[in-house]
Amino acid sequence: MMTTAFLGLGAMGSPMAAHMAARSRESGVSTLVWNRTFGKAEAHAAQHGSRATPLVETGQADLIVSCLPTSAEVDEVLGQLRGHLKAGSVWVDCTSGHPDAAPRQRERLQEQGVAFLDAPVSGGVTAAQSGTLTVMVGGPDAEIETVRPHLAFAGTLIRVGDTGAGFAVKAVNNALLAVNLWAAGEGLAILGLHGVNLSAALDVINASSGRSNTTQNLIPQRVLTREFPATFGLGLLAKDAGIALDMVESVRGSAPVIAQVTALYRAAARIVGPQEDHTAALKLVEQMNGTVLA
Repeated sequence: MMTTAFLGLGAMGSPMAAHMAARSRESGVSTLVWNRTFGKAEAHAAQHGSRATPLVETGQADLIVSCLPTSAEVDEVLGQLRGHLKAGSVWVDCTSGHPDAAPRQRERLQEQGVAFLDAPVSGGVTAAQSGTLTVMVGGPDAEIETVRPHLAFAGTLIRVGDTGAGFAVKAVNNALLAVNLWAAGEGLAILGLHGVNLSAALDVINASSGRSNTTQNLIPQRVLTREFPATFGLGLLAKDAGIALDMVESVRGSAPVIAQVTALYRAAARIVGPQEDHTAALKLVEQMNGTVLA
């Protein structure tokens, strides 16, 4: 019987931990949960049957899953848990972390007899709630197979390479999200200025070669409705695009589109606000064109 703990109960982490708690209850144990704002952990326990515990107590779990804003917060938690971790356990980091951080974190944990897998997720809050997230994992096959049955939030789990590969794929995936969203926003802004009905234009685009998840789901459901629900923060998408750009520089590659889009999202995060939903980046496109996507 593997005991589990979940660290970080944000928009993604809370439903992910809820699925793990439900799986644990089937075995007669509780998933331990912790959040920096401890009231969130207590509320999670009351709603989902997990058990809110101080951070140091989570270190005795056989499986620790973290879902924090950046690798810096993971490093901070690792420092606080040093000397409190259980040898033979596995740490699965679902943070959208930096590929350069993963080998360092793995080495740091190996010194305490703990395995480390970088395992960021994709699919957004909707997939987190339904337990159908895509998990991209970097690390050894044997360690991945040990934890696979316990990651109840995963609909698809794919090993993408060695340590750091999960973070790398996540960064490039989100850079592509940023590119697609911005390009679609520019195209629709120009169509709007030409007097085209944007809903009709999206119907055509989504039946044609220009379609993407941004045109099929994000823009119709969040932008045209003017709802911009705060799920994945604009500042976090700018961060992820920046990680992808760091990867370009580290291999001395050429990716001018990623570089330009990273700069645009950093500007959008400052002007629109880093806590706004990532789709609110198109408010900057609107300002640049003197129009509203509606």
